[in-house]
Amino acid sequence: MLSTRYLVDLTQPEIAAQLRRNPLVLLPAGSVEQHGPHLPAGTDIYAANVISHAVAERMDGLVLPGGPLGVTPMHMPFEATITLSPETYQRVVVETGESTARHGARRLLILNWHEGNIPSLAIASEKLHRDVGMSVVVVQACYVAAELYGHDCGGLTHGGEIEALAVLACRPDTVHLDRIDGSSDHSHGRKWDRLRRTRSYQPVLRDIRTIAPTGWYGDPARATVDKGVKMLNDIADAIAREADGIFRLLDEAQGGTAEIKQLKRKA
Repeated sequence: MLSTRYLVDLTQPEIAAQLRRNPLVLLPAGSVEQHGPHLPAGTDIYAANVISHAVAERMDGLVLPGGPLGVTPMHMPFEATITLSPETYQRVVVETGESTARHGARRLLILNWHEGNIPSLAIASEKLHRDVGMSVVVVQACYVAAELYGHDCGGLTHGGEIEALAVLACRPDTVHLDRIDGSSDHSHGRKWDRLRRTRSYQPVLRDIRTIAPTGWYGDPARATVDKGVKMLNDIADAIAREADGIFRLLDEAQGGTAEIKQLKRKA
């Protein structure tokens, strides 16, 4: 039994044996960006990492070292933000997947907590599927959190309760709820977040201050470690259950594709 699911903490023989047992790898996707005076710059990657590990335990997979950086130019007006270009980020994701595929990984679950990564991850996952032959599923874990806990936490807000809970579940030492000050107007923030999250219309926003002039909004005052751990487990249960079903469907689809190719060769 593995003592951890983080690939970087395991030895080569342990990794090789695990990939033979189950060729599933998970890639956490997050960012380094400001989250107000009370949450760390690594909030998004901390959340992605801890949820990925919990999902890996449930699905018997390995968690890849997803680099902390993401595509987050919208937060650059504030210190603590470091962003990659979409092209650079896509290459990092693709080459990470290619490397693991060479070692036998066949399934890739990309677990994302940062909305700015979504377009780049869609392009990278398509390339890994088409050119490398991996079965790839991308899950927007922050949206899963909003579906499960948004009603109780004031929705998915930047620096609000849901994000505080995600960090409390793994790095409570980096959360400073005593420093909560300066939350931007909640109704203004919710209005802009609703607008950019619709299925039909997506405005391009260049500056987080359009949504929240102070850089964050929400009310994390009720966040606790116990609630964070519960949220972590609820999210991991939901993702593992859904992802397993999707991978099974992808296996069926790829089996059908293989049969079609074989029939064409015979013809």
